[in-house]
Amino acid sequence: MNYLRHIGKYFIMLRQVFRIPQKWSVFREMLFREIEDLGLKSLGIIAFISFFVGGVIAIQTALNVDNPFIPKYLIGFATKQSMILEFAPTFMSVILAGKVGSYISSSIGTMRVTEQIDALEVMGINSLNYLVLPKIIATMFFYPLLISLAMFLGIFGGYVAGTLTDLFYSEDYLYGLRLDFDPYYIQYALIKTVVFAFVIATVPAYHGYYVKGGSLEVGRASTQAVVWTSVVIILLNYFLTQMLLA
Repeated sequence: MNYLRHIGKYFIMLRQVFRIPQKWSVFREMLFREIEDLGLKSLGIIAFISFFVGGVIAIQTALNVDNPFIPKYLIGFATKQSMILEFAPTFMSVILAGKVGSYISSSIGTMRVTEQIDALEVMGINSLNYLVLPKIIATMFFYPLLISLAMFLGIFGGYVAGTLTDLFYSEDYLYGLRLDFDPYYIQYALIKTVVFAFVIATVPAYHGYYVKGGSLEVGRASTQAVVWTSVVIILLNYFLTQMLLA
């Protein structure tokens, strides 16, 4: 029953979030700030991890494809499919859940325990709309760009890994990339990314907004936010894959 209470409270929160902003100039300023904090500052870690993940996928595939009857172009094909379908949208979203989710939960939680949110409410400001809506819009519009970059860098990382290790020829790798390419897979990955971005922005915000206590409780709320955001992403990944690919 406790879980049902939290789910109901979460959707009640969303109803307050999606209201028309009271001051568009303030909302626009908050939106650009959130794009920088939640999006631009995550570029480095996403680029670094996706590049080396692509390289690892290519190397492991090449080491396992040692049968002369199995064509080498399957290395490029497997790297492309793995990065586009699963590693870029899902694995990178889980990483963002840890990095961005903890930041959102701790920042809003700190505002709650220091009574800054109460001050906003006293001034007649819809604090949920003011604090959470810019985060939702920033993540849902910017994270597809991040994941698209992760796809490209992952595939490029596989190409670089093959060139440096001489495990396969670059011509075979490029042929595997072009083999049986379906543009719908890109669309599928971006749809998942938008859904995951919504979860990354709202679930940690819920944990931070309703935290009670002091700094210790803020830390616990941040941990819970990361855990539950990751759990929801994994569950939604299963259902979205069933709906969009099955």
